[in-house]
Amino acid sequence: MTTEAAPPPGSTGTPLAGPTAEEFVSVQQSPEFAELRRSYRSFAFPLTVAFIAWYLLYVLLSNYAGGFMGTKVFGNINVALVLGLAQFATTFLIAWLYARHAAAKLDPRAAAIKARMEASE
Repeated sequence: MTTEAAPPPGSTGTPLAGPTAEEFVSVQQSPEFAELRRSYRSFAFPLTVAFIAWYLLYVLLSNYAGGFMGTKVFGNINVALVLGLAQFATTFLIAWLYARHAAAKLDPRAAAIKARMEASE
């Protein structure tokens, strides 16, 4: 008894031949792919560095500036709590900004590359 999986519904049952390794290398070396990679990196790297610096600042302030972090802002709310909540806010802000950037700049370029690769099959 064999344990072969059934083909997906609507398929012919034969696997499709995908792009070759040479085609992938060709696309990777294309100016279109280079621009996609540049667009991703120019957005992701600076925001990553900025967020890590912001996080480390919070940690350093927590460890070495206890008096400042304990300063009451209003009621029982101190600077440490405000900055800690700001960490969450900036995380969600960065995720939202990345989603917008990807939808506007990355996804259309990636879809064009994918369509070209699928058309060459």
